[in-house]
Amino acid sequence: MEKKQAIFLANCIEGSKSPAYDINKLEVINGCLPKFHQWTNGKPTIAAFEITRPDNDTGYYFVFIDWHRNDNYYLVIYAHDHSTTCAEIRQIQEIDGVPHLIWTYQPLKRDGKNQQRKAYFKQMFGATTIQIKLPSSALDLDVFLGQIFKLCQNRIKADRIVEVFEIE
Repeated sequence: MEKKQAIFLANCIEGSKSPAYDINKLEVINGCLPKFHQWTNGKPTIAAFEITRPDNDTGYYFVFIDWHRNDNYYLVIYAHDHSTTCAEIRQIQEIDGVPHLIWTYQPLKRDGKNQQRKAYFKQMFGATTIQIKLPSSALDLDVFLGQIFKLCQNRIKADRIVEVFEIE
């Protein structure tokens, strides 16, 4: 996404007074997010937030970052324990004149079972490509966050499906 789009989205999150989510802004120093994760060190960062949903005790980190240092910004969503990313979203597409984040489930595990994961994701959630309408203001943020949380939870379920069932 363009830097201005990332700034707008970060400002919507920062300006939200959400009743459903606790939003804590992380400190960005000199345009970087220090001591967060080895994959973020030294990379241009617009903003970062810890966002939790107290009613079901889930949470993620939202990082707006120039992931590849090429002026193409991503919304990278980290698991609450910092162990991995749940989604790396960079594509914005206009659908019926409204901007949407576009994310595609593409598992990259090295166990030979990625096709089964994709099939499960598609069967359970309708498609492997997800479209999430961008909020037009901080007032629309709860719906947006709900969809992002659902995307992350669905991705985690699909990644772990081979642990639940004996899939050969």
